[in-house]
Order: sequence, then structure tokens, then C-alpha cells
Amino acid sequence: MVSGSVVTRFAPSPTGFLHIGGARTALFSWAFARHHGGKFLLRIEDTDRARSTDAAIEAILDGMAWLGLDADDAPVFQHKNADRHVEIAQTLLASGHAYKCYCTPEEIEAMREAARAAGKPPCYDGTWRDRDPAEAPNGQAYVVRFRAPQEGHVEINDCVQGTVTIANDQLDDLVILRSDNTPTYMLSVVVDDHDMGVTHIIRGDDHLTNAARQIQIYNALGWQVPVFAHVPLIHGSDGAKLSKRHGALGVDAYRDMGLLPEAMRNYLARLGWSHGDDEIFTTEQFIAWFGLEAIGKSPARFDTTKLENVNGHHIRRHDDAALAALVCASTPELAPVQATLEIAMPVLKERAKNLHEIADMARFLISARPIEISEKVAKALTPETRARLGALRPRLEALEDWEHEPVEGEIRAFLTEHDLKLGDIAPALRAALTGTRVSPGIFDVVALLEKAEVLGRLEDQI
Repeated sequence: MVSGSVVTRFAPSPTGFLHIGGARTALFSWAFARHHGGKFLLRIEDTDRARSTDAAIEAILDGMAWLGLDADDAPVFQHKNADRHVEIAQTLLASGHAYKCYCTPEEIEAMREAARAAGKPPCYDGTWRDRDPAEAPNGQAYVVRFRAPQEGHVEINDCVQGTVTIANDQLDDLVILRSDNTPTYMLSVVVDDHDMGVTHIIRGDDHLTNAARQIQIYNALGWQVPVFAHVPLIHGSDGAKLSKRHGALGVDAYRDMGLLPEAMRNYLARLGWSHGDDEIFTTEQFIAWFGLEAIGKSPARFDTTKLENVNGHHIRRHDDAALAALVCASTPELAPVQATLEIAMPVLKERAKNLHEIADMARFLISARPIEISEKVAKALTPETRARLGALRPRLEALEDWEHEPVEGEIRAFLTEHDLKLGDIAPALRAALTGTRVSPGIFDVVALLEKAEVLGRLEDQI
């Protein structure tokens, strides 16, 4: 049940490209907001200034733009809100919900080692939780720690995971301000989500423990806790953690592979979410159908082959003129024949799984004479088949109406007169006209090329 205005956000850290998992999180957050007529916001979590890069920020913004995941406001850069984060840390300090910790790095490490030796998680032992700051050595640097509740539990009412309960004694007093007075991630996220009016936080389930800590901070501040939805992570096709060997690349890499953004949205949507047995759908359908209740609890498996198949479906659905423009944009050398490409598109796109395959099949349109023919392809050009091409050429030269139907009719008439089958001449004709073994139908190839070009390419081979 969703009531009131919905505000979601996507909050990547700009330390690398926009990866598949992040793209899916962004898609789910965007679709949920669009489904409910709410707002989708983008926040760049760049408080780690040493690791945040302009190149990563640009890659994230480019990836979001290509996917069509438009935010409703300008991106928020988290580091610009640092003064506000410090202000809230001081508020927590003043209210007793935080305290100054004067432990040295060596003391902290000793605590961790002792915990490990006792078979416990390495955590802070609360040394300065109830000590008087006056006991600290003069000039000793300190951090500000959140005073976490020690009794009871935190309850996360998660839209995907269900009710998750974590005992408070499992959560130590985390640092919210470093010794240089810079805020930490855990505090910054809570403050920014509150100030941005975020109502629903959709993110990976590796943040589930973070949610418990953040709820403690929300409660200490008396702020409304957002609705959480922690989505299982994406695994490779073998069930192992997703990595580059599974095809886990940046979103920009999939664009460069010739995928359509609507296909990528379709595939990402099906990674962990379902609507009955529907596999192929439009973005509009996805928005209309999307709900958090249909997200599964098990990790989804990324399958490059399935992604390519989904892309092939969307290519076949795509408008021919728009597709021709996309192919020419990705392969600029085809731009001079874009109009011809549009005419040929119904044939070119039928078996293609990406834009590059369309471009490869269309290259014969711009091949310069004499066209390059590989040794493998040239095997189709035997003395016998060259003689057949030589006999066919005058028939085509005499043809006045250079359209698909009359071209096909003339070639078939030639085959009948010489008691030949299409397979007796098609491979040689394809080799002579395209230089490849794979192309659109041979009648389409002949009809799409200018008559003079066909005659010239045949002449080169006979």
C-alpha cells in the first residue's frame, strides 16, 4: 500500500562506471516513482573525495541518459551538503545521542583484534560512551560516535525481504564525524534522504544492515523513517557473484555493443522482477505493471545470451527510420546510404541481435569496387559459377524496372531456363556483390544496390 506522494532516489558513488546492479536499482527506483506519479531524484554520493572522479560522474550521468532514466530535479552532489551533515551531528551530540570518542587508531585496532580472538565481530567496545571528555589527554583528536541503543531491537519492515529484526547489541556505536570534522556515509545518507523528502529507498540487499543503523539515527532525530526495499544482488549465469567474466560491464559498454536502451530496460526489469510470464514488454507496460511486491527474494542471474535475444526482439519491433538513424550514428560511414538503409531495414533487422550486426550486413551498400573478398568466401566463385554470373549479367542489364519483384522474377526465369536451383548461383552472386557469406536475401541485395553497381561488381568477377 502506497499513500501520499512518492519520492525515490538513486544514489551512486562516483568511483567507477555505472554497473549493471546500479542500473537495475536506478530502473526500479525510477519505475516506482513513475508508476505512482511521484518524483525520481539522483544523488551523487561523492563524500569520499579521494576516490570520486569527474570521469566516473560523467559515466554515471551518460549511462542514466542513455537508459532514459530521467531525474525530476538536477543531481544533488552530497559533498556540497557537508555543513548540513555536521550540523545534524552536532544536534545529536547536544541531545546526548552522540558522544566524543578519543580512542587512538592503535586502541581501535587492539579492540578489533580482541574481538576476533574471542570469535566476535570486530567492533568498537564503547570505551568513551560514558566517560567524561575531561579525562581525555590535552589536544587529543576525537571522532563523534552515534550512541546506539543497547537493548531491544531494530525492526526493518522491508517491502522485499519482509520483516527483518536485528538486535541492538549487534550494532556498535558508529562514527558519524571523523576527526577532521568530515561526516561519514551513514549520517550523510540519512540527512540527505530526509532533506530530499525521500519516501521509498530501493537498493541492494547488501545495505540491509545499514538500514538498521540508519533507522536508529532516524529515530534519534525524530524523523519519519522511509519505506525500504532491499533487492537481492545479481549473480552470474553460474550462480557465482557477478563479475566481468559474466559480462558485468559498465552500461556504456552495452551501448557500445549496439544494444537498444529499451531492450536494456526490459532485460534489467526481468532481473529479479516479474509480471506473470511476460518476457518482452515496452517501457510503458513495465511502468504500468511495476510494484515492489513482485520483486523476488532470490538473486537474479545475468545471462548475456538472453540479453542479446531480448535486444533482437526489440530491434525487430523498432521503427525502421529510427533504427536506420541509430545504425548510422554508431557506424558513421553508412550515413550516405541512410535512406537506402531505411528501405532495407525490414530485411536487415530480421536476424540481427544488435546494431553492429545490422551495420555489418549493410556494409555491402558502401563497398568500393573491386570489393574485398576473403579466401573463404571466394570458394563460391568457381569457374562454373563465374560462367553462370557472366550469363546472368546481360539479363540484368536489359532489365528496366530495378525493383525487388522484377529483379527476383528475372533471376528465377534465368534459373528455370538453365535448369538451375537458387543454391546453384546464390552463394556466388552473394560473394560477388557483398564479399560475405551472410547478407540479406540475395534478391534484396541485388535490388538495393544501384543497377550500375551490380553490373560493375559482376563484371569484376567474371
